[in-house]
Amino acid sequence: MSADTLLKWKSQILDYQQKVRENKPPQQVTLFDIAPKHCDPNRIDPLQLQVQSLSFWRMPTDSPGDACLYFVVDSAAGLILYVGETCRSNKRWKGIHACKDYIASYQDLHYRYGMKTAVNAAFWWDAPVNRRARQELELNLILKWRSPFNKENWERWGQPFG
Repeated sequence: MSADTLLKWKSQILDYQQKVRENKPPQQVTLFDIAPKHCDPNRIDPLQLQVQSLSFWRMPTDSPGDACLYFVVDSAAGLILYVGETCRSNKRWKGIHACKDYIASYQDLHYRYGMKTAVNAAFWWDAPVNRRARQELELNLILKWRSPFNKENWERWGQPFG
């Protein structure tokens, strides 16, 4: 991939994700006060979460972790690259995870062209413990943000790092 192609690819994703961020979905009006669902995908903005180093999974820990949604973001570009879910936050990335390869290729290409990148992980800890509910929320967020490293969006953005 050339530098120009990489910039165009990122620009298309950034344009889409910025439009999603700016265009808030309509709020349904009700006759009664109903507490908003805390797992509403429209209330989760991965770029507003605190980021951590991508090597978070290498840190020693004495527990398998908690249920959460996690996001791989390029903070330098303001891009959401990947959305995932797990019931064991400290174990999920210790094994084989295809996204690790995509990230390495993404970073290598940026390094080759002298482009700045800051790929980090962000976690949303209020995810449902129930697996189906957590996976449904994950899918809604994948489709909402159209994160390019998730297979559900390869048809739209291609798979240049796979």
